[in-house]
Amino acid sequence: MALKAKVLYDFHSENPGEISIAENEVVTLFSEEELEGWLEGENSRGEAGLFPASYVEIIRDHITSNNNGFSLTQTKVQTSYTSSQPHRGFGADSSSFHTSQGSDDDWDDEWDDSSPVANVPQGLSSSPPLHPVATSLPGRGSSQQQQAKSSATVGRNLNRFSTFVKSGGEAFLLGEASAFVKDGDRICVVMGKHGPEWQEDPYPFTCTIDDPTKQTKFKGMKSYMSYGLTPTHTNVQVNRRYKHFDWLYGRLVERFPVISVPHLPEKQATGRFEEDFLSKRRKGLIWWMNHMTSHPVLAHCDVFQHFLTCGADEKAWKQGKRKAERDELVGANFFLTISPPSVPLDLQEVESKIEGFKTFTKKMDENIIVVNTSINEFGRKQISGFKKEYQKVGQSFKLLAQAFELDQQVFSVGLNKAISYTGESYEAIGEYFADQPRQDLDLISDLLDIYKGHLANFPDIIHVQKGALTKVKDCPKKEGELHDRCNIISFATLAEIQHFHRTRVRDFRSQMQYHLRQQISFFQKITAKLEDALKIQAI
Repeated sequence: MALKAKVLYDFHSENPGEISIAENEVVTLFSEEELEGWLEGENSRGEAGLFPASYVEIIRDHITSNNNGFSLTQTKVQTSYTSSQPHRGFGADSSSFHTSQGSDDDWDDEWDDSSPVANVPQGLSSSPPLHPVATSLPGRGSSQQQQAKSSATVGRNLNRFSTFVKSGGEAFLLGEASAFVKDGDRICVVMGKHGPEWQEDPYPFTCTIDDPTKQTKFKGMKSYMSYGLTPTHTNVQVNRRYKHFDWLYGRLVERFPVISVPHLPEKQATGRFEEDFLSKRRKGLIWWMNHMTSHPVLAHCDVFQHFLTCGADEKAWKQGKRKAERDELVGANFFLTISPPSVPLDLQEVESKIEGFKTFTKKMDENIIVVNTSINEFGRKQISGFKKEYQKVGQSFKLLAQAFELDQQVFSVGLNKAISYTGESYEAIGEYFADQPRQDLDLISDLLDIYKGHLANFPDIIHVQKGALTKVKDCPKKEGELHDRCNIISFATLAEIQHFHRTRVRDFRSQMQYHLRQQISFFQKITAKLEDALKIQAI
């Protein structure tokens, strides 16, 4: 019998070799062997190709034991694989964990350490290391014998490349997580008015990002852009390049599998010193930084604090960098840091909330695309169409005034000047329209960009939580033991969802208010210009 999988999320193909799949569709897999986040199979329309592995869940009832079939189809996956990758990955080979290479952001200077530890990031797909103190749940024994027993009696996910497995969620649920967790590393979830939420940050801070400055090294042979960051809790400026942000992002994604780490603005190999690009990148970094500093967990994690506070001391920077890359609280061990409320969750209610959030994010994602398309089109009309039309009207008024001047009557001089000024007013209004998008529409576009990144993160986050719920349902004999660990994953997921909603309401309310104020100011400026023209007409 062919290997089947149920589609969890819609995926629209963008490159040759990919196929589109729809939520709840049942697809045929050519193999369960995954290559860098992709599976190969056939959708219900008979189209064959690649799709993200994290977007589907294998249906165990349809698994075949034909070893020859697996061998043949595995070859298919390897030969037809494309280089495109899903947004968020947890494997050691995922590109999101590697620092981008080339041009402005290569790793060729003294900032990078050549030691093997510094150059080889820990992947979440590797087995979690054992450390002096083994902990699973507060007040519950977690010896290696218990872990082995748990692993032996509870079935493992057959798709070893699923997000649930690679994130460490499965290993934690089976009691295989083992690490020493210091009090300072504990992450508290509390029950708020609207459900689980991250414990409020007692020491909130912000961080400003100055305009980038062009720096050189190797006696001017190499140039790069440096950003000055000044966090309010130190008031000491540190300088960082984009590649430093890129490295930090990789560490954060690895460290926090069920937290939505905001995406960085895109890289650009050419034109990276152009003013428009630098301005847009800085705006993107400001949004990124605002979301980082306002997150109760991300804001105070060690690697982010090292990034914000380590000055020009090269030795201190490398020590912090090595420490981050050797972090033991990744993968399954991350969940050991979560301290949940004592009140247990109703897993059916949790499942319902997760499904509701999945529907919400899907709709939000669709409408962000609609809004972005609409405002970009409207902005283009303002910059080119509206400006051109107003200037055309203005020039026609000025030509009429020139024609009237040929009459040379004294009593018509005032009228001629007034008509000419009206023409100039229309030309000025055309310039107002061309300049306005960067005052309001572009800012909305920047906001939508940061949220497109968050929405791209949540399918994998949800997949981890749903994997835990499925495991509890599939293993009723172990329900009591698994339920507690599933509670921890659910508490963390719901807390992150709550934080996302609070941040979304804050950001969109603030941005829409700013947009409307800018629009009011814009039309008041136009009104004032026309009123000036009217006064001259009355003279």
